[in-house]
Amino acid sequence: MFVRIRNLREDHDKTQQEIADYLFCDQSLYSKYERGLRDVPVEIIIQLAKLYHTSTDYILGLTDRKTPYK
Repeated sequence: MFVRIRNLREDHDKTQQEIADYLFCDQSLYSKYERGLRDVPVEIIIQLAKLYHTSTDYILGLTDRKTPYK
């Protein structure tokens, strides 16, 4: 999961600070999510899925399909 949230951020040309601002958290906390040093709360996974127009299953590594389910 951690690699996926980093790749999604980089694919959208966003900085960690921009994503942290979107999530209303510190950049250092978001960095820990990307590095796997902190568990990502469900609420954050949902917000990231909405931001990147993908499914939570993709972020969690349950599917390789990026497009969200209908």
